[in-house]
Amino acid sequence: MQLLASYLSGSWSPGSGAKATLVNPATEAPLADVHTSGHDLASAFAYARTSGIAELGALSFAQRGALLASLAKAIHGAREELLSLAVANGGNTRSDAKFDIDGGAMTLSYYAELGAKLGGSTLLADGEPIQVGRTARMGGQHVWARRRGVAVHINAFNFPGWGLCEKLACALLAGMPVISKPATATALVAHRMMELFAPLLPAGVLQLLVGPAGTLLDHLGTGDVVAFTGGSATARMLRGHARVIEHGVRLNLEADSLNAAVLGPDVDLGSETGGLFLADVVRDLTQKTGQKCTAIRRVLVPLGKEEAVAEAMRERLGGIAIGDPSRDDVRMGPLATGAQATDIKAGIARLAAATETVFGGTGEVTPLGVPAGKGFFVGPVVRATKDPMNCAPLNEHEVFGPCTTLGSYDGTAVFAAAFIAKGGGCLVSSAYSDERDWVSAFVGAAAPWAGRLYLGSAKMAAQSPGPGTALPSLLHGGPGRAGGGEELGGERGLHLYMQRTALEGDASVLKALLGG
Repeated sequence: MQLLASYLSGSWSPGSGAKATLVNPATEAPLADVHTSGHDLASAFAYARTSGIAELGALSFAQRGALLASLAKAIHGAREELLSLAVANGGNTRSDAKFDIDGGAMTLSYYAELGAKLGGSTLLADGEPIQVGRTARMGGQHVWARRRGVAVHINAFNFPGWGLCEKLACALLAGMPVISKPATATALVAHRMMELFAPLLPAGVLQLLVGPAGTLLDHLGTGDVVAFTGGSATARMLRGHARVIEHGVRLNLEADSLNAAVLGPDVDLGSETGGLFLADVVRDLTQKTGQKCTAIRRVLVPLGKEEAVAEAMRERLGGIAIGDPSRDDVRMGPLATGAQATDIKAGIARLAAATETVFGGTGEVTPLGVPAGKGFFVGPVVRATKDPMNCAPLNEHEVFGPCTTLGSYDGTAVFAAAFIAKGGGCLVSSAYSDERDWVSAFVGAAAPWAGRLYLGSAKMAAQSPGPGTALPSLLHGGPGRAGGGEELGGERGLHLYMQRTALEGDASVLKALLGG
């Protein structure tokens, strides 16, 4: 059986000690082993601080962008292999696997193009020049300069490809070397990507730790950055880590998110906007088996439309085949791990105690093409509550799987925004309406509680990627419960890895520093 090695200090390191086994979540068949210890992490940090920082410092934005373009090309060249690994190790259908692998390549390509546009400079302007003297001769200019540290990326189990690529794209273009740690259980995709990337990158620019983090964070220092995607319990631990506090390590967190979808009072379900609403809710319930940080967990519909929405969801969900994702007739696979299945079943049980069933009960399902008793399967579950504002299990705990809950409201934008706020901060929430005054009122009240607001309407429906798709050009992150972090967002994604500095001096010198 394959033994997954880590890529540290310029070579492959198998590690030592006990082993953890990666399995196929549909059949529980073993796929690969990984050692849980035995890596020289101090040397890995030293390698990044010397070789990685120096190599990236010698490159312009355009040259770093060219590196990203080569990585995207490598993914395209090995696409079928990567998709197969995502199906086998992640429980993805082929469509779900494309969402991860192609999303990673797309993000690398986007930032490659941004690097080309930024050109031969190594500084970014932040705002316009400022006159600070009696004449325009004396000027001020805020700039972004690359930090001299190491970026530690801790990625989640659900997007091993996209998670690696989206964090790497921003850090590398900003000029910071990376040590990436994928979730162990689904690490096959990230490991194969590292095999593809290693020959294409300068020394020390990217390293990969497969297996438990161990003492990884104990080597953090001044100027370093940690970007984390995962659960709120781990996020709290990171905030309190001694090295993070002692060295003022910059920390970006993406944690839990109780995303919501709101149907506006003007929308008929038979309209184009109503169809978009239903398609988005059902897709987010079933795509990646609901294991998306952007998935819709809470659905709010106007009073009187609850049963029509419930019936439409029953009809759409009833035809979805669940089972071994390698089968062409299966549209939804298993959860990624046994631990996830246990946690999600417990969350659904808590929700069931306070809600009524609409579809799927508590997730019981007989999967297609799977040996009896095998696999980490939970079927799509839709619950309903008559009091969405005061349903604690709905508003206080994210069930990170194929589960969503319907509630009703009075149709006002004020109530809808208050419901968004009840989730305590989210990555994305959506509203579906063709009434611009209603949308304006909703956005003004809901924006402080969401990193992104998706506004569904008839005029954009044909071009919509859905609220569950995080785009490299738009911010990904959110306040409060969602972690308070920000990633992507075009050039904004580079700022996590850069230092904003105010320059003051001869205006012509400041202009020249920025390539003017």
